[in-house]
Amino acid sequence: MITNKIGIRIRELRNQMGLSQEKFAKKIGMDRTYFASVELGKRNISIVNIEKIANGLNVSLSDLFKDI
Repeated sequence: MITNKIGIRIRELRNQMGLSQEKFAKKIGMDRTYFASVELGKRNISIVNIEKIANGLNVSLSDLFKDI
C-alpha cells in the first residue's frame, strides 16, 4: 500500500538526518503522534502535509516519492 511505502521512505530520510520523530515533527510543526502514524503508514495524509515533510527533509516532492 502506498501509505506504507511513503512512511518507510520518510523514516529512511529522517533517520539519515539523525533526527528523532519528536524533533522532526517539532521542526515541521506537526504533532508527534500524527507524524508517527504517517511513518507507520496509518494515515492518508494531505498533499499539504506531504509538502511540509518534504521541505523538512530538504528534498523535492519527486525525490520523496522516488522508487515508490
